Amino acid sequence: MNLRILSRTISFFVLTAVLAAPVFADVVETKNGARIVGKVTKIDGGNIYVSTDFAGDLTIKQAEVTAITTDTPVVVRLATGTTLQGVVSSEAGAVKITGADGQLTTKVDKVAATWAPGQEDPAVVALRRHWSYEASVDVTGKSGNSSQQGTAVSFRATLKAPEDTLLFYTAYDRQTSDGSKSADQFKAGIDYTDNFSGKMSWYARDESGFDRVKGIDLYNTAAAGLGYDFLKAAKHLLTGRVGLSFLYEGYRNPAQDDTRNLGLDFGFNHEWEFATSKLVDRVTFTPSFKDFSNYRFTHESFYELPLADPMWKLRLGLSNDYNSKPGPGLKSMDTIYFTRLVLNWK
Repeated sequence: MNLRILSRTISFFVLTAVLAAPVFADVVETKNGARIVGKVTKIDGGNIYVSTDFAGDLTIKQAEVTAITTDTPVVVRLATGTTLQGVVSSEAGAVKITGADGQLTTKVDKVAATWAPGQEDPAVVALRRHWSYEASVDVTGKSGNSSQQGTAVSFRATLKAPEDTLLFYTAYDRQTSDGSKSADQFKAGIDYTDNFSGKMSWYARDESGFDRVKGIDLYNTAAAGLGYDFLKAAKHLLTGRVGLSFLYEGYRNPAQDDTRNLGLDFGFNHEWEFATSKLVDRVTFTPSFKDFSNYRFTHESFYELPLADPMWKLRLGLSNDYNSKPGPGLKSMDTIYFTRLVLNWK
């Protein structure tokens, strides 16, 4: 036989075999009849995480899943604590894990977690302290009947573990309107929370900075007290705080007396994470013991949406800073509306 013909014949049969061979992939089937084909990256916290070519990364509620099949071995931990490495298959509502150590049959809802061989149990990873970082910037401008320019930058670093959280943050905001400064303020602070018992915690925080538009050369707020988690779920958190505070404000104007007030410290922090977005509300209220009509109220609310790269997010929100007894010629309330570009990484 001619070598060229033989070569073409072999190539034809190889190509036919490749095309006829099944394309292996993990499969997740749901109660509503959906069949998701992709790669099951892990099961953790009641969710199944699947990476697909057609829809990117998906998160599926485990309670809605009826069957799971993997084409390669994974490590499976059941609710009882039993761990087995093997290939997962499903039949008649049952899940089978088949590995070198034998076969185990269970149900989808009894699977507590899965992970790739060589990786760590997600529960172990969650217990380890880890840093996360956030940097944001927004630039605004306007021209025409009036001119306005503004820049705001901020940075947050969080060291988090199940038993405590340490937060460092800083921010600077500068705004000009028709050539005059309308905002020139800087702040930097630290916040520590220790979850010592269930939903109970204690906290300590300290923040310093300046506000040149308000004539404050230096301010410092220190506070400490107790916290309570009214809601504490993986995606939904509502925490209240009550404690004592001390506020110092040093003014540029020598005719205005510096402020030194001992008072109460109240705070609320609400975070609600949805499938592809996040809602956050933060409130603090610090009345003075000497005069309860003398207080500071700060508030920030924003809605966060991911961009094409999940590390980048768009944040839409507003913040309020209310001083019940502002200095001469100053208004009580400052309100900022913002559209902010945020970068998160670990």
